[in-house]
This record gives sequence, C-alpha cells and structure tokens, in this order.
Amino acid sequence: MRISTSLFTNDLLTQMNQLQSQELQLQNETTTGLKVTLPEDDPSAMGQALDLQAQSDANTQYQSNITQLQSTATTAASAMSSLQTITEQAQTIATEASGVTSSTQLSTYATQVANLIQEALQAANTKDTQGNYLFGGTINNQTPFVASTDADGNVTAVTYQGNTDTSQSLIGPGQTVSDQVPGENTTGSGPTGLLADSRSGADLFGDLISLQQNLSSGNTSAIASTNSANLTKDEDNITSNIAQNGVLQSTLQAASTASTQMSTTLTTQTSNLTGADLTTTLTQLDQTETALQAALESGEKIMNLSILNYLQ
Repeated sequence: MRISTSLFTNDLLTQMNQLQSQELQLQNETTTGLKVTLPEDDPSAMGQALDLQAQSDANTQYQSNITQLQSTATTAASAMSSLQTITEQAQTIATEASGVTSSTQLSTYATQVANLIQEALQAANTKDTQGNYLFGGTINNQTPFVASTDADGNVTAVTYQGNTDTSQSLIGPGQTVSDQVPGENTTGSGPTGLLADSRSGADLFGDLISLQQNLSSGNTSAIASTNSANLTKDEDNITSNIAQNGVLQSTLQAASTASTQMSTTLTTQTSNLTGADLTTTLTQLDQTETALQAALESGEKIMNLSILNYLQ
C-alpha cells in the first residue's frame, strides 16, 4: 500500500514555518525586552504606543521649557531684589536729606544717588543665561534702558527701548506662562512695567534722577514733598513685580512636578503595552522549541515509514 505524502508534507511545512516564526519572535522579545517592535506585531498596540510616544515627546518639550523658564525667573528675581534694595536706599537718603542744610552733605548724598542710578541701570539691563535681556518685553536682543548724560557724566534721562509685549511658553497641556517682563508700561493696560508703570505712577529712573538733581541744588523741600512719595510708589511697584515672579516660580515648580510624574506614567504605560514578560516569554520559547523539535522528529519518522511502505 502506497501512502501519499503530499498533503502531509504541506501541513508539516506550514506547521514548521509557523513554529519557526513564533520562535524567532520570542527570541527577539528575549533580546530586546519588547513584544511589539513592528506594526505587524500588534497593529492596535503599536498605534497606542505611537500615541504614547507623541505624548512623551510633548512632555519632554514641556520639561525643557520649564527648566529654561525657571532659570530666567530666578535671574529676574535676583535683579528685582537688587532694584528693590536700590529703591530702599534712595528712600533712606531722601528721608535723611529732608532736614539737612549742609551743602557738603547734600552733595555726598547726590553722589550716592548717582551711584544708585548706575546700579539700577545694570540691574534693569540684566541678561539671562542665553544672553537675552530680561526686562525689554519681547524685544530681548537689545539693551532695554539707555542713559543720557551731561558733561559731568550725570545721568539726565533714561530711555526705554523695549516694548510691553510678552510671549507665552507651553509648560503643560494647554498651560502657558511668560517669563518676559516689560521694564516700562505707560499704555495703561497689559503687564505691569517693572521700573515704570503709568497705572501706579511708578517711574524709578525719573524719580532717582529728580532726587539727585534736587540734592545737588539743595532743594530739600521738593525732596520731602515729592521724591519720598514717588520713591514709595516705585518700591511698591517693584514689590508687586517680585510677588508676580514668586507666583511664576511656584507655577513652574508645580508644572515641573506634574511633568515628572507624567513622564513616569507614560514610561510605565509604554512598557506595559510593548514590553515583554521575560518569564512568560522564556517559557513560551521553550515550549515552541520543543514543539518544533517534535515536529521535525515526527516528520522524519513518518517520511521514512512512507518510503518503506512505498518500497514494499
């Protein structure tokens, strides 16, 4: 009796191809630790994995933005603190000079205020770590405050070259903030100007220059009636900006914490979706290799038997 091996051979080859393909997939999982590396491995899982990767990329950008904003906010806070100290020192001089009649003492005070003006200019023209000016609004590539001086080198005016605009940066899904601060705002709306703002009556450079000139001329009545009150407005305005900076830094810290947590969550979700369970994978690999070996041995025996029957 002759036994046809055609059908058996085709079935055996199909089975062996499937087992070899499964073996290769499992070997790849044990090597890479991933059960999904190609779309055809699991189209649904791959689609979800790509969505998670897009979220992860966006989250990475949020983290980068937050880091840069935090650096800028810290630098700005330091400059604002310096300006606050300068304003307090000028206020102290104005208070002490109100009752002074000595021209020599008033001249000494005037020199001190001149130095404070220079310090204020330096603080107002602070740059961030990337070389951008902090207090020019969105015009951050040129010096925001430029001084004019007389023949004696005294500052007679300070011109603002920035604007009142601020750009926004994403720090989370749908969440934006700005680290840009206009140094001056006389429009009556929009963000608060750091050194001058028409709504509060603040004008630090104008008030410091006025104080110096009144000290130089001995006009102590103007110092008492005008300069002291104006410097109080300046100090209040700077304090308000410092408070806003504090809110910004708190917001950035909260966003940083949320972004870090999101990064962990996305990594876990991706791992659960595409990662292989090594213990299970090794067990399945062993079972597949055993089945493949059994198929080979079975095929060999049956094929030999078929040849013998044919010969008989």
